[in-house]
Amino acid sequence: MDVDSALKLLKDHGYKYTGKREKILELFFNEKRYMPAKEVRNRMEESYPNLSFDTVYRNLSLLEELGILEATEFQGERQFRISCSSEDHHHHHVICTKCKKTIQLDLCPMQKLQDMIGDFKITGHKFEIYGYCSDCG
Repeated sequence: MDVDSALKLLKDHGYKYTGKREKILELFFNEKRYMPAKEVRNRMEESYPNLSFDTVYRNLSLLEELGILEATEFQGERQFRISCSSEDHHHHHVICTKCKKTIQLDLCPMQKLQDMIGDFKITGHKFEIYGYCSDCG
């Protein structure tokens, strides 16, 4: 997915094109890492000096709802990144705690844990590994 595809997805779901939404998408497509709403707002401040935190957060939540962004709770704060998920490719991430660079893991520990769980119906899970990338560590 690219910025134009994401904007088309917004339009297909009945949402308007706005310069702010395009700028948010460009920011995430260029960074390819987790960012909190506060950083997104700060990065957009030059182009949109009166942009509210609420507007940024509402747009991030909408983009997550549509599957364009994914979110995680990281260092006590909700953070977002371009979604790399697809319906047929389940995976997890290794995340640098300093620069928030993300590496995709094409495996799932739940495959090995399933036998240990017994009579428990799993409805979802999340697995992330935190540390330092080679540039930061």
